Amino acid sequence: MSSSPEAAPPGDAGKRWIFAAALLGLGAVAALGLSSLALDWQPARIWREPWRAWSAALVHLSPLHLAANLAGCAVVGALGGVARVPRRSVTAWLVAWPLTQLALLARPDLTHYAGLSGVLHAGVAVVAVHLVATARGARQAVGLALLAALALKVASESPFAADPISLREGWDIAIAPFAHAAGLAAGALASALAEALAHRPPYHRRQ
Repeated sequence: MSSSPEAAPPGDAGKRWIFAAALLGLGAVAALGLSSLALDWQPARIWREPWRAWSAALVHLSPLHLAANLAGCAVVGALGGVARVPRRSVTAWLVAWPLTQLALLARPDLTHYAGLSGVLHAGVAVVAVHLVATARGARQAVGLALLAALALKVASESPFAADPISLREGWDIAIAPFAHAAGLAAGALASALAEALAHRPPYHRRQ
C-alpha cells in the first residue's frame, strides 16, 4: 500500500510542530547576551545582511521580552500539538518566519525590530488556517474562532497607526504592532498555500 509524503504514524502528528516551537525558544535563549544591533531587523541593511530576516526573531531587548516570548513558544507549540498539525504546517511556519520580517519593509519607519512575537502570531495563523481548510464540525469552528480572535487582537493594536511603535503599561520595551500584523499575514498566506498544494488535483499527463 502506498502512502502520501504527508502520511505519518498517528502518534507523530503535531510532534514536528512542537519540536519547531522548541527550537525557536532555544534559539532565542542561545541569542541571549548577543548584540541586538548585529542581528535585529534594520530595513536599511537587509539587502546587504539578509540573515536579519531570520536572526531578528531570535534576539530580544530585555529579560521580560524574552520570557514573554518563551511563554508564547510554549503556548503556540501546545496549540499545534493539540491540533495535530501535519508536516506541511511546520513547513509553512518556517517559511513564514523570514516572511514576517520581510513584510516589515512596508513600514520603513520601523528602523529596528527584534523578538519572536511576529513569528508566534504567524504560527497561530498557520494552525488556524489549517483547521479551517481541512477540519469539519467543531474543529473547523475552532479554527475560524482562532483566526477571528487573532485578527481582532491584531486590529485592536492599531498596526497601521502613524507611529510604528507604542509604549504599553507593564512592558519595559516599545511594542511594534505592525510586526504582529505581518506575522498574521505571513502565516495565513504560507498555510493557505501549503493547503492548496496538498489538496491540488493529481496531474495526469495526456498520452
